[in-house]
Amino acid sequence: MSVSFHIRASQPSDQDLILQLIEPFIEQQLLIPRTAHEVSNLLEHGFVAVDGDELLGFAAIEIYSRKLAEIQCLAVSSRVHGRGIGSQLIAACLDKAKEHQVLEVMAISSSGNFLEKCGFDYSLPGHKRAL
Repeated sequence: MSVSFHIRASQPSDQDLILQLIEPFIEQQLLIPRTAHEVSNLLEHGFVAVDGDELLGFAAIEIYSRKLAEIQCLAVSSRVHGRGIGSQLIAACLDKAKEHQVLEVMAISSSGNFLEKCGFDYSLPGHKRAL
C-alpha cells in the first residue's frame, strides 16, 4: 500500500490528534506518558506527518542548549510503519537542531536499529546501553 504524506511543523490544532496517536504506544509502554500540557510544550519544535487531514506521525526536538537536544515522542501510526515516515520526522528534527546550531542530538528508544539507520550511534564508552 502506497502512502502519500508530507511533513510540516506541528500546530496547536494538532494536539488532540497527537495525543490520540501516541496513546497506543503509551499503553504498550513504548512511549512515556505525556499530558496535554507536555505535548503542547513539544509543539514549538515538533513535526507531523500528514496525509490530507489524517495525522500519521509526530516527533519533536527538545533543545536543552547549544550543546544538546533530544528527539522526543517519535510515533508513527502502526498502519503505516515501514514507509519512511519516522526517518523523515527525525530528519526534520535534525534540521531544526542545525538551525539552532546544536552540537549533539540524542535519542532514547526501544528501536535502536531504527535510530542507527537514521545516523545515530552509541556515544558511551564501549557502546554501553542504558536499560
